[in-house]
Amino acid sequence: MTETGWIIILIAAFAIIVVAVLLLRRKPTTVASRETPVRAPDAVAPPVTPAPDIIAAMPLVHTVPEPEFVAPAPVVTPEPATPEAIPPERAEVVEPTFVPTTPSLTTASEGDNLLLLKGVGPKIVAILHAEGITRFAQIAAWADPDVDAIDAKLGAFKGRPVRDNWVDQAALLAAHDIVAFEAKYGKL
Repeated sequence: MTETGWIIILIAAFAIIVVAVLLLRRKPTTVASRETPVRAPDAVAPPVTPAPDIIAAMPLVHTVPEPEFVAPAPVVTPEPATPEAIPPERAEVVEPTFVPTTPSLTTASEGDNLLLLKGVGPKIVAILHAEGITRFAQIAAWADPDVDAIDAKLGAFKGRPVRDNWVDQAALLAAHDIVAFEAKYGKL
């Protein structure tokens, strides 16, 4: 084949690719536009606007909704009132709110949260509750005979009260000395 033949083949291939791309990029026609009569090529047709019901049936372009912006509420700082400005019958004491960052030392039922003791799990808590032990102060008051009596009832957990030093842990928690507890036994 000659050089001219190759050029013609390349031009034809290029033309086919261009036509294919144009056909693929063409907007899809709606059913209403296919039903419109074909006009003569010499007549210029005015632009056709589809009816509102056809517009509603057209597929929507995928859009990502804008995130809703909520303006922050303005911060209003009241002016400090002087003591003589507030009548005594309307003056009230406002206690500061304290949000604890450590787990609660007490449970919803009466008693302390014995799960806070290191080495004590739900099964041991059940054994302790069955023996009437619900407070850190009770464990902090144990002497050696009391530790031995409880240790005998722990079964597979025997030795935990001495090994994990429950009496000392309970004494710190009963005194609400969280700082000393965490320094000695780790984070609650």
